[in-house]
Amino acid sequence: MADTVDEYLAGFEGEVRERLDAMRRVVREVAPDAVESMAYGMPAYKLDKKPLVYFAGFERHVGFYATPNGHEAFAEEFAAYRQGKGSVQLPLDRPLPLGLVRRVVEFRVASIRG
Repeated sequence: MADTVDEYLAGFEGEVRERLDAMRRVVREVAPDAVESMAYGMPAYKLDKKPLVYFAGFERHVGFYATPNGHEAFAEEFAAYRQGKGSVQLPLDRPLPLGLVRRVVEFRVASIRG
């Protein structure tokens, strides 16, 4: 299991790696002071010691986790994707919705810093 986000990302290549890198860039742009770490075996970001977002790579999708309220706030936009409790699967056979990811991260920052 990877100890750092860089080690985690090094375990991927191709489309999955490109998408993970893109999501990392968005989080860093929107929340440059968020603390990056590994949690639950995936890249994790905390802002003011509170969970911001997580993401993870899989064979056919990238998972995005914006708990506790990011998924509820964007339920209509996430409805087009397979979801689990607090997660959404962004499949590799569809364009990565980076604009949506950005809006979710912005929402989470505002929720934390309110």
